[in-house]
Amino acid sequence: MDIVFVSPEVFPFARAGGLGDVSYYLPLSLADLGHRIKVITPKYRQIEEAGYPLAVKAEEIHVPLAWREKSAQVFSTSVREGLEVFFIGCDELYNRAGLYGNEFGDYEDNAERYIFFSRAVLECIRELDLSPDVIHCHDWPTGLVPVYVKTLYRTLPNLQKTSTLYTFHNLGWQGRFWHYDFTMTGLDWGLFTPDGLEFHGQFNMTKGGLVFADLISTVSRKYAREVLTPEYGYGLEGVLQARKNDIYSVLNGVDYKVWNPAHDPDIAANYTPETLARKAVCRKDLAEIFDLPLDNRPVAAVISRLLDRKGFDLISAAFDKILQIDLKIAVMGMGEDKYHVLLTDLARAYPDRIGVKIAYEKSLAHRIMAGADMFLMPSRYEPCGLEQLYGLKYGTVPIVRATGGLDDTIIDVGEDGIRGTGFKFSEYTPEAMCRALTRAVEFFADRSAWEKLMRRGMAQDFSWSRAAAEYEKIYEKALVKLG
Repeated sequence: MDIVFVSPEVFPFARAGGLGDVSYYLPLSLADLGHRIKVITPKYRQIEEAGYPLAVKAEEIHVPLAWREKSAQVFSTSVREGLEVFFIGCDELYNRAGLYGNEFGDYEDNAERYIFFSRAVLECIRELDLSPDVIHCHDWPTGLVPVYVKTLYRTLPNLQKTSTLYTFHNLGWQGRFWHYDFTMTGLDWGLFTPDGLEFHGQFNMTKGGLVFADLISTVSRKYAREVLTPEYGYGLEGVLQARKNDIYSVLNGVDYKVWNPAHDPDIAANYTPETLARKAVCRKDLAEIFDLPLDNRPVAAVISRLLDRKGFDLISAAFDKILQIDLKIAVMGMGEDKYHVLLTDLARAYPDRIGVKIAYEKSLAHRIMAGADMFLMPSRYEPCGLEQLYGLKYGTVPIVRATGGLDDTIIDVGEDGIRGTGFKFSEYTPEAMCRALTRAVEFFADRSAWEKLMRRGMAQDFSWSRAAAEYEKIYEKALVKLG
């Protein structure tokens, strides 16, 4: 198939989070299956600064924006055979310090920036004479693309046999803007209704993708069910319920060339399921990183943004109880100031029990993952999650809340002693989290049983090739639906 993959960020060119990884590794794996992939993304300042060699594909395309036009250039680079990345260049909109915002918050003109990007995608398809079988769009900055395919560009010859798939990675971010911004879309105001793109008086770009795409997908089976409820749907649960038969789920993948203790260049010693004793070298390295005592107590690591929804409200409320459990905690992350202060104070007060790094360093993340015994992810919600998958591969047993992708990917060893890969808790309470930690520490005391648990986790396959094969089936369904 010819597939156009539309994303607001693509690793390694410009990345703000996990979506950037998805937008690189998934197209790469789809190309491995023989599909022809064109990725389209904005040309941010980071791409210029990194010095990637780009070829000019179109000197100028004209993109309507309300009563006026803006010009853009189209650049490209070939990643490998079957995979090419196109960049929409407009310095006025994308030559900035951050992708979506800066230290003061989101950019005030994000509506204009991604209305322009969405329409530029269609103009790029026209200019380069692309004829995709499928356009696969990701998250709110691309939500207007399926709308344009079905409306203003429905007569474009290149799109007569094109289906659309819209993937939402996190409904907490929807691209909701002032209703006057709708004018910039060029769409008929007849679409600004509760059945269209209107959302409580605002203009909602995610809603555009959910209503107009031929099919919809998200990143775990559990999250696909959760978003049908008011707790997780963020006001869009009714729209999703109306389309629940068109919603599919595919877990994100892991690049095992990067995240694999057998050949990870960042860790103190490489190890495999057959050489688990070498993990002790990594454990010693972790103790030195955080200045923690090297003893028989297990170390539970946390690598995360320091936010309430990532479970730090639980961790802070439960810390007195955690101190009563025979383990140590190693935390690396950045986020809300209140957690920077709290964690720093706790590390100072209990230097033999908690180590803290207010930072994020990728190489250090690898060393922490390799050196810890357990990995704690107590998220309030987690559409997919990747760190628990890294933990499995590194024999660092996950302890997770049973939400979203965390529930889908981890089997509680207490419920299934044969297939179990970690520990889960359901209630979002400090007590439930501490009970899971206590179970893990008690299980850790039986070294033979713990090593079997580690090996089962390390044997799990969450590769991108698996995810690509599942998306391939969804693309085929989208083409059938289009007729």
